Amino acid sequence: MAIESRYKMSQERLDALKAELQYLETDKAKEVAEQIKEARSFGDLSENSEYDEAKAEQGKLYSKIAELQDLIANAEIVDHVEVQNAFAVSLGSKVKVKDLEDGFEEVYEIVGSQEANPMQGRVSDDSPFGRALYGHVAGDKVKVDAPAGEMNFEILSVEND
Repeated sequence: MAIESRYKMSQERLDALKAELQYLETDKAKEVAEQIKEARSFGDLSENSEYDEAKAEQGKLYSKIAELQDLIANAEIVDHVEVQNAFAVSLGSKVKVKDLEDGFEEVYEIVGSQEANPMQGRVSDDSPFGRALYGHVAGDKVKVDAPAGEMNFEILSVEND
C-alpha cells in the first residue's frame, strides 16, 4: 500500500488547483478529443504524425489531471501554524533576514512546498532555509546548510498576520 503524502498549502492555492482541474477536465479535454478526431480523419494512423502528437497530448493531459487530483485529495490547508512563541517564524510568516556575509537584506514568506517560489520570495518550510528559520525570532542568528555551502543570516523581523 502506498504511503499518502499531505501537501501543505493555503486555501487560495487549493482553489487555484481546483479551478485548473476543472478547466483540464472540461475545456482542455474537449480540445484534445477534437484534435484526435481531426487527426483520425487524415487516414492511415500508422504514418500520421498529427495523430501521434494528439495522443501524446492526451497522455500529458491525463497525467496532469491525475497529479492535480492527488494534490487536491491530499491537501492540508494551513494559514498560520502556531508555535510556542507568537513572534517566532512559522508557516505563513513574513521574515526579513540579513545575510551576514554581504549585508544583503531580503524578505521571505514561509509557505508549504506546493506554493514555494524562491524567485517571488516564497520559501518552503521544508527547504533548508525554511527549516533553519523555523521557530526563531527577530534578533536570532541562524546557520543554513545549503547546497552552495554554509550561510549565516540574522533575522531582522518576523510578521505573523
